[in-house]
Amino acid sequence: MAEMMYWQAILRAHDEELARDPLVFAMGEDIGVAGGTYKATSGLYAKYGPERVIDTPISENSYTGIGVGAAMLGCRPIVEIMSVNFAWLAMDQLMNNAAKIHYMSGGKIRCPFVMRVPGGTAHQLGAQHSARMEKVFMGISGLRVVTPATPRDAYGLLKSAVRSDDPVVLIEHESMYNLKGEVPDEEFFTPLEGVEVMRPGRDLSIFAYNISVHWALQAAERLAKEGIEAEVIDLRALKPLDRAGIAASVRKTHRALIVEEDEAPVGVGAEVMALINEDAFFELDAAPVRVHAKDVPIPYNRRLEKAAIPNADDVVAAAKKLLGK
Repeated sequence: MAEMMYWQAILRAHDEELARDPLVFAMGEDIGVAGGTYKATSGLYAKYGPERVIDTPISENSYTGIGVGAAMLGCRPIVEIMSVNFAWLAMDQLMNNAAKIHYMSGGKIRCPFVMRVPGGTAHQLGAQHSARMEKVFMGISGLRVVTPATPRDAYGLLKSAVRSDDPVVLIEHESMYNLKGEVPDEEFFTPLEGVEVMRPGRDLSIFAYNISVHWALQAAERLAKEGIEAEVIDLRALKPLDRAGIAASVRKTHRALIVEEDEAPVGVGAEVMALINEDAFFELDAAPVRVHAKDVPIPYNRRLEKAAIPNADDVVAAAKKLLGK
């Protein structure tokens, strides 16, 4: 095992896949000479050259379209959108081409395309740079959507995404790039489907993804000191969601708490609650509960920004309420 930062794990995955397959290339704004806004492609331009690590203009729909077209012809592009907020500009290519071409071609054309998008609320970047778009991508048939909560999964999920024949949106979090964690020295791949039990428990299940996994783990530590054993589940793959894995945890604990950084309406939490009601309703001892952001544009003001976003305190309070304590 080697301890590395989240961005270093992403860099390592890039490097290995570029070295392995000449049909893998990376595109995006400032990913080449500058090494990426979050250093996740640093050094790759010098190593692989401008034809494999391509600096693009500020033209998200255009270079996403180039990547999608290249994927249809057999390449395996990794397209980075500098901020998930700007992915709106690339949605036509992503939704109408990447996600649909396999179906519309009767299975004759694949689109092994990866879009990397940093997102989330990252310390006073304002409403237009603090989007959480997981639920948008989840609503598009034909895409896979994954979101790593640890350096280990940042490496393993990117490796699996590049090798997948399906289009994959990989959502990172801007506040986690300097997060440290252990990553195995040998090559490995994290499945693009399935949940991971981050902490076993018996009293309630806390479902989380991305940065909210860390709030859930912090809350579980605090709850354990009061004799409450929470099971923390990293959803990790948001499309498709692991129905069986979610239901299995609910059958074990009989209570469900879903934690997300996004606003609640039409969100990941709402979808998880729907699956629980469909697959494990009669296992529940209480109605599922959500912890989520306020339904407002994220403020720039530091105090207001903190007030809009949930944290471990909110998870602890919701867990106790769910347990009637």
